[in-house]
Amino acid sequence: MSLTRSDVAAKILADCVAEPVDTFEAFAPVNIALCKYWGKRNALLNLPVNDSLSVSLAKKGSTTRVHRIPGAQEDEVFLNGQPVDKDTGFYKKVVAHIDLFRPLVAGCLRVDTVNGVATGAGLASSASGFAALTRALVGVYSLNLSNEQVSILARMGSGSASRSVYEGFVRWHKGVRADGMDSFARPLPEIWPDFRIGVLTLTSDAKKTGSREGMQRTVDSAILYNSWPEQAERDIARLEHAIAVRDITLLGSTAEQNAMAMHATMLASWPPLLYWQAESVTALQKVWQLRDDGLQVYATMDAGPNVKLLFEASAESDMRSAFTDMDVIVPFG
Repeated sequence: MSLTRSDVAAKILADCVAEPVDTFEAFAPVNIALCKYWGKRNALLNLPVNDSLSVSLAKKGSTTRVHRIPGAQEDEVFLNGQPVDKDTGFYKKVVAHIDLFRPLVAGCLRVDTVNGVATGAGLASSASGFAALTRALVGVYSLNLSNEQVSILARMGSGSASRSVYEGFVRWHKGVRADGMDSFARPLPEIWPDFRIGVLTLTSDAKKTGSREGMQRTVDSAILYNSWPEQAERDIARLEHAIAVRDITLLGSTAEQNAMAMHATMLASWPPLLYWQAESVTALQKVWQLRDDGLQVYATMDAGPNVKLLFEASAESDMRSAFTDMDVIVPFG
């Protein structure tokens, strides 16, 4: 019989003794994958085919407050100050995540989440959201868990949330165990004070095809996907070396090729999956022209139309001139 998320959560929480408090608030950063998570060996437990590596967007992310509401018959979920309808997929995912902890303490909760980036637009709001929710649930029940255990629990809500429990550069280890107990993220020790990320929010509209659905379609139908795990393994090694020696050329070129390869597998799926919009292509072409002109800037994109730019502080003035609407993030500021 296949393991469920509840089975895995029960293993982690088996020795926990809850000491509930009334309210707990937690923050988790958005993370941008430099080597992408794309494809699952176990869809139910969000176990990935390959390792992935990301960098967090400092103070951009999700803040979640969990409040216990004794006597209530249903959980209440609010997103950006608005109540979430109980029939929506978002509400059901949040409640399912709460249910992982429910055996410890009965009762309903109110969850208030504020996202600092557009929701469902390819800016990893689900990663920061479920990481913040997990940290808030751990906090409201005063659970003594390791960061690796928190990462595993966050992964149950959204795969990339496993990385958003940390700041800085983070590697998510795919693991090999069927129960996923060795599939968690750990931070890299390196910091890079001059590293910059430029966020181009080309649209705040939610994408029509969610990452989970798009990922599965790609794995099921794209023959081109067969080469993806090998490339990801190669790219991880290059990225870790680039971070260790602060080589923006190696990091940027590897991250950009990794992103283009992921999107190529989407185009090779059936029906074809294209998250890009016309503005995405315009931004990419501008990046390539700037690089031809001698500016060290590289692009990456997750499963959505928005573009993230990778460069160093020495290029920031030129980048601000080229992209006047760009939001510059200093991950290690």
